[in-house]
Amino acid sequence: MSATGEVTDRRDRGRRVILWRHGQTSWNVERRFQGSTDVPLTETGIGQARRAARLLASLRPDAIVSSDLTRAADTAAELAVLTGLDVTRDEGLRETYAGVWQGLTHTEIIARHGDEYAAWKRGEAIRRGGGELETEVADRAAPVVRRHVEKLPVDGTLVVVSHGGTIRTTIGRLLGLQASHWESLGGLSNCCWSVLGEGARGWRLLEHNAGTLPEPVLGDDD
Repeated sequence: MSATGEVTDRRDRGRRVILWRHGQTSWNVERRFQGSTDVPLTETGIGQARRAARLLASLRPDAIVSSDLTRAADTAAELAVLTGLDVTRDEGLRETYAGVWQGLTHTEIIARHGDEYAAWKRGEAIRRGGGELETEVADRAAPVVRRHVEKLPVDGTLVVVSHGGTIRTTIGRLLGLQASHWESLGGLSNCCWSVLGEGARGWRLLEHNAGTLPEPVLGDDD
């Protein structure tokens, strides 16, 4: 967006994917591992979604696809109201299923499954709580993004509304990073987003954990 508030011309920039994390839930506040549990937004989360949607709508997205879990679908709905776009829901964009970890606080996970938690943080391939591997999450989520990207015009923008873990693994897969390095991307705050741009050699990470409109990179690396 320019200094005058006008949206930057989309021509010749390639496709864009905006990966948007859902708004706040009560389990986020309590630091409970949600996984695939269907926890709704708080009032704060609804407000976050509405504020973020006003920014994202100015980027004139061409399509919106969302996890079918309520917290993501309700976040996506706020953008749909402003853009007039339909939201396609896809269970492939759900958060990581984490078995017995789901519903536990981080303190409880460390106390009950400390070795498993530490191994995950080291980047080892761990089925947290007996659930999914991160690579399995990427196996189901990244193809959803690719399918919807293929339907975009050459300068189109896709908004993907999902969950922190799923977004991180999807970004890692689309960028071609080794799974052991995905954790280095860091997490997303509630209702923040990351932006991938289509480049000559594949996808590039343009913005990460953003809460304001993306600005073009002006420099030798653009």
